[in-house]
Parts: sequence; structure tokens; C-alpha cells
Amino acid sequence: MSLDPALRARIDALLAANQVVLFMKGEPRAPQCGFSAKAVAALEAAGVDGYAHVDVLSDPEIREGIKQYGDWPTIPQLYIGGELVGGSDIVEQMANSGELHAALGLPAPDRTPPAITISADAVAMLREALANAGDGHALKIEVDPRFNAKLQLAPVDAGAIAVEVDGIRAQFDLASARRAQGLSIDWVDDERGRGLVIENPNAPAKVRELSPVEAAGKLAAGAITLVDVRPPEERAFAMVKAKFATLDAGIAELEALPRDTPLAFLCHHGNRSAQAAEHFRQLGFREVYNIVGGIDAWADADPAIGKY
Repeated sequence: MSLDPALRARIDALLAANQVVLFMKGEPRAPQCGFSAKAVAALEAAGVDGYAHVDVLSDPEIREGIKQYGDWPTIPQLYIGGELVGGSDIVEQMANSGELHAALGLPAPDRTPPAITISADAVAMLREALANAGDGHALKIEVDPRFNAKLQLAPVDAGAIAVEVDGIRAQFDLASARRAQGLSIDWVDDERGRGLVIENPNAPAKVRELSPVEAAGKLAAGAITLVDVRPPEERAFAMVKAKFATLDAGIAELEALPRDTPLAFLCHHGNRSAQAAEHFRQLGFREVYNIVGGIDAWADADPAIGKY
């Protein structure tokens, strides 16, 4: 089946107008599949920003048409200068090797291995695991954009960014190497459980708790942006008598705020606001609060606010 000429012309025009175009599921801030997330992470690792993207989930015509256009059966697809580069695995490989930087005219990537620490107990455990895996294996450490770290045993990759700690070879892709600077791995057997514990100083600070009284003080001082996550029908029963943001029109506007914007989240009892606060913390916001007890607890401190 041939590609519709009108659709071909539409794709031609899109590629002609943009040096870099990523056809993906979702959008860069919220990829809707793991492969699209990998491609976005690779572009980020290469220092590419401001590229054009097309959410194929919201454009079924493009979703099928782009597969025919470049004779490439899967999504995502990256185009540079009107030419198909490939899917997520190829883009990731090119980013790690520096080929993607060269293709975009960017400086070669910094492949300096990160400084990490592994405790003696963790080294002992990992040595045993590597011995059981057989020769030719190393510890692969992946750190995603939200600074969640994943450890696995993998074949030695001569092209990976690597560092050796007490005989343990740790391997990283380009993006993970940057995010892992200062990372520590320990082995624990205590109230936290039994296993490896990873600490990353680059991860956003944990969500902090605010009492309603503390929140009112910060709000009056202009030190926080208050976000009431409840729907309008709930807010009709009880509201803070001050300026606040809502999620009525979605979260895109809040997500676009500078990452140093202090955000404090409020709901009825503190559960939904905790989930929202964690979402924004993982996006990289550095000062995020959850108001303990929600509007119900705020009403205890301020009788002018109703209860429901």
C-alpha cells in the first residue's frame, strides 16, 4: 500500500522545517512507552533541546504513515536533516558513542567516569553475584531522568563508560554516568530490609511535610505556590482564603515552572496531595511540600474554613 501523497507532503514539510524531529508516543516530558523514553533520554544526554516532536498517539494518520515513509516498522523514529536515523536502540548507541553529537554538530560528549563508592559489605555481595554469573560480566548501573537507579549484571561492554571499585567493574551509559556522580551503594540488613541500598546526592530532595499553620505562614510571606489538587465541586465546600493554583486545566502549566519554584500541595486529608507532590518531586522540583491533614486540618486551625 503506497503512502497517500498528501500525507507524504505533510511529512516532507515537517522534516524540511525542522532539523531534528522525533516521532514518538507521548511527548518529551511524558513519554508513553519505554522505547520513546529511551530516545528522549538519549537526546537529553547528548544535550539536544528544542527539537520538534510528534505524538503519534494523537495523530493516527502520522502513526501509520511514518512507518511507510521511512520503511521503518516501529516507533519512535528520529530524523536529522530529513534523514531517518533509527529507533531508540540506535539513537541510544549513537548518543553513547558520540556519533549523535557529531551528526548534530555538537561537541564530543564528556565520558569521564563518575566517582562512586561501594561499601565493603556491598562489594562482597556483588563479587559473589558476579562469580555466579560467570566470566565476562560487570555491574551495569542505570540512572533514569528521575534519578531512580537500577542495578543488574550484564556482559562486559568495552564501549561503556566504566569505573572499577575494589575489583567491581561498574558500567554506565552516557546519561547515567552524569547522574551517578557521587552515588553510593551499601548492603544493609536492618529495619529498611535486607539488600542493596543506593543513595544518590543528585536526586531531588524528598517531599517535605508542612502543617497548615506553617503553610499559612509561608503563603502569607509569598514563599510557596499553593496547589489545591481537589476538583471544583470539593473546593466549593471549603477553600483557603488566599491565592492558589489548581489542576482544573491539567498539569502542563505547573510542570513548565522553573524547578526552583517552591510548591505546596493541598487536598482533603493529605493523600492525593502527597501523590501529586511526589510526581513533581520526581520531575526535578527541588522544594516540594505536602500539607499534612489537608484542608480538613487547616479548618481546625482556621474556623473560617468549613469542613465536609
